[in-house]
Amino acid sequence: MRLSTLTLAALLAAGTASANPVTYADVVFNEDGGVEASLTGVAGNPEEGAKIFSTKSMGNCVACHEVSTLDAPFPGNVGPMLDGVADRWDATQLRGILVNAKMTYEGTVMPAYFKTDGFTRPGNAYTGKAPDGPLDPLLSAQQIEDVVAFLSTLKE
Repeated sequence: MRLSTLTLAALLAAGTASANPVTYADVVFNEDGGVEASLTGVAGNPEEGAKIFSTKSMGNCVACHEVSTLDAPFPGNVGPMLDGVADRWDATQLRGILVNAKMTYEGTVMPAYFKTDGFTRPGNAYTGKAPDGPLDPLLSAQQIEDVVAFLSTLKE
């Protein structure tokens, strides 16, 4: 009976954890701007990560970055070439850069893909229609993990 109770408690705790996904406020950055803990506790899918990376309506990372193994038309050159990126940064650093690149590179123009608040909203001066309050992240926690998994495959 005790084992059944413990198993049930573990299942309920797991269900509660998935019902309450991690938010930007929950993310802990290390001193270098990296995020050590997975945002989902689930391994990322590199194939999905490549799709998110190269799809305009998702991450659209190819607007600024090039990966020579991807067949993406008109890759950008604003950001660094990402061939061999997994040799330069580990998953902790890559996750931190995706969640909020400004925690690592203060002056970067790279968007914070998981940040949801604290934005300057100049749209009110022009349209009066800028949303108030927190915004949805550009990428979900699992999408961040998928892109990290994809980038982690890019070795020289």
